[in-house]
This record gives sequence, structure tokens and C-alpha cells, in this order.
Amino acid sequence: MTEAQPNPAPAVTQQDLTVVGHQLGRPARDVVEIAARCVCGNPLVVATAPRLSNGTPFPTVFYLTHPVITSAVSRLEAEGSMYGMSDRITEDAQLAEQYRAAHEHYLGERRRIGEKAGIGEVPEIEGISAGGMPTRVKCLHVLVGHSLAAGPGVNPLGDETLGLIADTWSTDRCACDPEWRTAD
Repeated sequence: MTEAQPNPAPAVTQQDLTVVGHQLGRPARDVVEIAARCVCGNPLVVATAPRLSNGTPFPTVFYLTHPVITSAVSRLEAEGSMYGMSDRITEDAQLAEQYRAAHEHYLGERRRIGEKAGIGEVPEIEGISAGGMPTRVKCLHVLVGHSLAAGPGVNPLGDETLGLIADTWSTDRCACDPEWRTAD
């Protein structure tokens, strides 16, 4: 069975935007790429411009859109999983270094997405990634979105979170609503 992977052809179609709108329950905004797709082809993660069209700086370049994944990650956040992860960053030098590398990767990807969108530099968020990187865990959704977009081995805590939700959602199976593709 094929697993969801970072999207090698991140072109955004109108169908993608329609699906994302159904997933989020609102219109998609400032989507530059589909950063990861389900095995069925539906978007899982969008890459959003680092400055929204209304001028607002937007540090969350990899935005998790799939409601099944989002709900599973929300349950972990409600249980306080971020706190133990944050503690481990301060206690485990190797994990801290891997997490710092994930932060740097995230910043590089934001620059790339900004250039692709014609945005350029966004000084208000320069050096700030998302999700609490590199020193704490603030938002598991961001870390999972980054892991799905970048692929395994880039964001250790995003990868770990994907493992923690494997009973609810996994990269090798579809949990999409067929109505997303057919509804107006």
C-alpha cells in the first residue's frame, strides 16, 4: 500500500481549493502549494504564504487541513502531550539538536514558499518558525503539518505525533469524505 508523502508536484488546482474549503469549513486562503496529499490524492497539508493577502504576517507555512488528523492531534493537545515533549527537549541534547534542525528547515521552506508567492521577506516573523520550535512544543498541528510536508526524519516530534495518532489516522490509509470532491 502506498503511503502519503510530501507532494512532488505541489501545483494547486481549483479542485484542491474546493476540497480544502470543505475540510476547513471555510474558503482556503493564500494557498501556494499542496504540501502533502492523502493516498487518494486529497490535500492533507497546504503551504500558505508567509504574508496573507490582507497584509497579516503568517508564520504557519504548513497548515494541516484534514479534519480527521486535526481532531486526533487536538485530542493529544487536550491531554497535554506538548508539555512532556517540551521537557524532553531540555533534557535530551540529541532531540534538541534535531528539533533545532527542524526549525531551520521550516524557516528555509517558508523563505521558499514566500519567494514562490512573490512575497519576499516578512521581517515581523524573521527567525520565528511555528509550533514553538526550536525550544518548546506549542502546537502539535504545526509539527504534524511539517512532518507530512517534509517527510519522515525532518521533524522528530511531528513524526512522533504521527505515531501517537496511528490508531486514528495513518499515512497508508485514506480517511477522506468522498463528498469533499463532489459537494459545491
